[in-house]
Amino acid sequence: MPFIEAAGITQHYDLTGPADAPVLLFANSIGTSFHIWDDVIPLLSQRYRILRYDMRGHGLTQVTPVTDDAGYSMDILADDAAGLLDALGIDRAHVCGLSIGGMMAQRLAVKAPGRIRGLILCDTAGVIGPQSVWTDRIAAIRARGMTAISDGVMARWFTQAFRDGRPDQIRGYTAMVARTTEDGYVGCAMAIRDADLRAANAAITAPTLVICGEHDVATPPDAARELAAGIPGARFELLPGAAHIPGVEKPAELAALIGGFLGDL
Repeated sequence: MPFIEAAGITQHYDLTGPADAPVLLFANSIGTSFHIWDDVIPLLSQRYRILRYDMRGHGLTQVTPVTDDAGYSMDILADDAAGLLDALGIDRAHVCGLSIGGMMAQRLAVKAPGRIRGLILCDTAGVIGPQSVWTDRIAAIRARGMTAISDGVMARWFTQAFRDGRPDQIRGYTAMVARTTEDGYVGCAMAIRDADLRAANAAITAPTLVICGEHDVATPPDAARELAAGIPGARFELLPGAAHIPGVEKPAELAALIGGFLGDL
């Protein structure tokens, strides 16, 4: 399992694919590890050098403390990703981010435009609210631990058909959420709660594709369309039959959208 010191923390990452191929960085959603991309990677790894990592406080990446007044921020999370690229000697990359990973990618594209070759924003938005949703979720976690939310988020992540047909996977993803560190989840929840990237997104210059699952209730298609409209030249694609985690529900379809978009650049 590769680990590296980057941006002041020990980050867990995975780097596979041809050494001379363009790098494609994947950033995951809150409450998950980089394994949510497991079924997508084999479909793209012949053409791209795939870099995945666990976000701060998630998976096997180091957690840093969070207080009621000081959590993480999108700037911190974007700096983590940039620091990982620096530590691995990668100057530029395509970046694909999901949910909070997509918000991080938006911020990275504004802060470090020269690092981004192509930008794919999956099931995300410039603002994900209302703030009270995150405040209430943080309070529930602090009172009762991660199990307070682990079952409930499954209905937001996956369609009913997927939940009914894949009970083993649902139990696995429930465990993934439950085992996320409290400070890691709460810190990232604070980052989402406090972020409004809409005005800054007008400065994004990277070619951008916004993708949203047809049945996503966490970041609905209308929010994704608004995101695309706020980024110069961005394209929008609706992914039928998927909810908030399309790389798990529809990996082949998602990989085809990503590969088709990047192949045109």
